[in-house]
Amino acid sequence: MGKILLSLAAVALFVAGCTEKSEKVLVLYYSETGSTESVAQELQKQLGADIEKIEAVVPYTGNFQETIERGGREMRSGETPALKPLKSKLAKYDVIFLGYPIWFGTYAMPIATLVKENDFEGKTIVPFCTFGSGGLSASAEALRKALPKATVKAGYGVRAARVAAAGKELDRFLKVNGYVEGTVEPLPDYSAQQPVTEEETALFDAACSNYQFPLGTPVTVGKRTTAAGTDYKFTAKSSGMNGEESTSTIYVTVEKGAKPEFTEVVR
Repeated sequence: MGKILLSLAAVALFVAGCTEKSEKVLVLYYSETGSTESVAQELQKQLGADIEKIEAVVPYTGNFQETIERGGREMRSGETPALKPLKSKLAKYDVIFLGYPIWFGTYAMPIATLVKENDFEGKTIVPFCTFGSGGLSASAEALRKALPKATVKAGYGVRAARVAAAGKELDRFLKVNGYVEGTVEPLPDYSAQQPVTEEETALFDAACSNYQFPLGTPVTVGKRTTAAGTDYKFTAKSSGMNGEESTSTIYVTVEKGAKPEFTEVVR
């Protein structure tokens, strides 16, 4: 009987030790129009994590032009919006999935306040964002500079126009990066860049023509075939207002039976 009790005690200690070592995860996000909130909720569901929304004391209106004007003033002046106190105690979390929309090519201004008031020392930060055309890489790099005491990992981004695709994309992202258990089929590499054909130019135009800003002229393209369809990695050239030529990378996907759509612009 004594041996049985000792064995049970050992098991209990082992389980307790595993629980103490398991990482505590928080999905923390700012959302103005609901797009980032939709991604945050999907993340919370797949991770089984805690979740909290960041709120400004004086809310942004959700109106695009008013947000641009206010956000622009704040960025130029260095002023950041006051935030309502968080209910979550950040100190108890090991991993924080930090979500935001992209404004002016980087994280939204409420996130600027958050990182100014919290250094996230020792935390692992996983960015996720929604955007009109792109901004994941630039905003993640800005977080690394703003939070030198934290570890900022590779993140996930999705166009607001494609939020419906977030569920399956997050499933892959979380499994590939080890945040949840499971395996996925590796994606193939893109082929080497080749000059675009007329057919590929037409495909690029079909994917990008409905976007509110011109995305340039495709020059070269690489491809990869997946179980879902075909992905394209275009290099495009455009001229800025000052007349200087710039180059960007534009990713386009064509799923089986679906229309072409661009997924991200990396400038």
